[in-house]
Amino acid sequence: MGLFKAHTVIYKPANEIDLTSNSNEVYLKANVKAPRMAGFLVKIFVWFIESRIFGGLFLYLLKGNNLIHKLISHAELDESPLFVPLHPYEDHGGEGEGEGEVKCIDSESSPPEQVQQAIECLPLSTETNGLNPAFRHWTVMDYSRAYCSGQISPRQVAERFIAAVRDSSKPSLNMSFFINYNAEDILKQAIESTLRYERGEAISALDGVPIAIKDEIDCDPYPTTGGTKWLHKFRPCKKDACCVSRLKSCGAIIVGKTNMHELGAGTSGINPHYGVTRNPYNASRISGGSSSGSAAVVAAGLCPVALGVDGGGSVRLPASLCGVIGFKPTFGRISHSGVIPLNWTVGMIGILSGTIEDAFIVYAAINGQLPTASQQPKVYFPLLNSPNPISHIRLAKYGQWFNDCSEDIRICCSHAVDLLCHHYHWKTVEVTLPEIEVMRLAHYLTIGSECGTSMSSYLQKLNISESGWDVRVALAVYGAFSSKEYIKAQKIRNRQMQFHNKIFEKADVIVTPTTGVTAYPILNDVMETGELDYVNGAALVRYSISGNFLGLPAVTVPVGFDKAGLPIGLQFIGRPWSEATLIHIASAMQVLCRPNYRKPEIFYDLLTKY
Repeated sequence: MGLFKAHTVIYKPANEIDLTSNSNEVYLKANVKAPRMAGFLVKIFVWFIESRIFGGLFLYLLKGNNLIHKLISHAELDESPLFVPLHPYEDHGGEGEGEGEVKCIDSESSPPEQVQQAIECLPLSTETNGLNPAFRHWTVMDYSRAYCSGQISPRQVAERFIAAVRDSSKPSLNMSFFINYNAEDILKQAIESTLRYERGEAISALDGVPIAIKDEIDCDPYPTTGGTKWLHKFRPCKKDACCVSRLKSCGAIIVGKTNMHELGAGTSGINPHYGVTRNPYNASRISGGSSSGSAAVVAAGLCPVALGVDGGGSVRLPASLCGVIGFKPTFGRISHSGVIPLNWTVGMIGILSGTIEDAFIVYAAINGQLPTASQQPKVYFPLLNSPNPISHIRLAKYGQWFNDCSEDIRICCSHAVDLLCHHYHWKTVEVTLPEIEVMRLAHYLTIGSECGTSMSSYLQKLNISESGWDVRVALAVYGAFSSKEYIKAQKIRNRQMQFHNKIFEKADVIVTPTTGVTAYPILNDVMETGELDYVNGAALVRYSISGNFLGLPAVTVPVGFDKAGLPIGLQFIGRPWSEATLIHIASAMQVLCRPNYRKPEIFYDLLTKY
């Protein structure tokens, strides 16, 4: 009976936990007990966990070995469950920032009007301090100025884009950026945009700018596959998602649906149906997931901006690995209408871009009054052109958590934080954030339960062999979670919300590396089955969870490279509704790191005259 003996953890009430740097709370590292598997081994593993005879026992042992039983299933805690991370809104006149650093936006403004208001907040030049970067991505404003001057037309850019995608799909590269793109539709949009510029009637700065959409978001005329071979058959795309509709109303050219990890159920971006999305900085490495294609197309220069969906770091994680910006607003800030409901309480639309300014512009476009919101929070835009840089920022840092990463990442991110504090006279506040690993497991249980429930009606009609082998493992694990475990996970969500709220009483943002490891190699055995690599997976999501589980806004900024030349990102996690603060901070970090940016090995220049 010892095999099934329940080990119980009794949690102290959240309000009794010491969150100072002197806390005696123990930092628990990820306890992942699962070997890497791919190819034939994955098929054997799937046979076991789908077996009616062995499956239930195998999954029970798997949950126990990875501490789910001890830390969640059998845990005792007093907090009530918190099912949805909706945050109350209190207006502090611009999130407590200095006068003149933000401006309030009229919620009735149209998307083009909000884009224009965002542009009015930008500095005249993104090159500051007289430092010219070794490399920079073409920006939304670069495209807009090139179109307005007649240097190039949207149609010419579209033609170059189509040629570049075809080149990237050649067997010699096989980058697998897109699941679907329609050259005829792209050219049609581009011709319409070109005519508007010729008449002097451009809709906004986004008119004619190529933007890609993760294949988890509805976008006519494409099916929405969610990275599967079957979902679009049961859930047809009937109209554009709200965010896509707002982009189209600004004149943006929607260039296709990007590749993603199947059902968002992994962090590598390896998809056995549509190919492995490769990292433009090193095509033998992963791009990260699940918004793999969106990160890679931005890094490779095919688009200045792309949309993703972030359920467990799925925007920030690949953005970090591919050396681009990844921005996830507060839960409830952006309409989720038209997004596959894979996870109702942790998934949010996010933006991937070459610069924080471009993320800001697209955030302005897709941000709007939500039809179901009883109280819509005010929207503040950061005045990035203010002569007075944002001041008195306090960065909360939990040292043991911050340092739980590779040595290259620790050194690079520590240097970036030191640089920020020295240059802008900001301060770090040493804190303790308890139960980080418990939160990771509770989030996994939550996102898994919600995904399994969302897909259950489809899976009943599906021949399971149509799903990838790695996703079949994920779905089996998701199905092993009980309602009692789900509710316990929501109690943990409540605890973590209390911890984070206390931290934000003494700090403006929490700073961490974005990932615990940089992009790891793509091995040959993954092409047919995908892979199970929970050790690397846990390292990749180590710093992402609170943004999703607690609905907090977060942004990752590229700050350097490891010894192999692979990008490293630094993450800032903000208070609810503090998007303006995060954009300010990300801009400040970008200014300091931009001179050291490097051009990816795979890069397409769509603007330069040939």
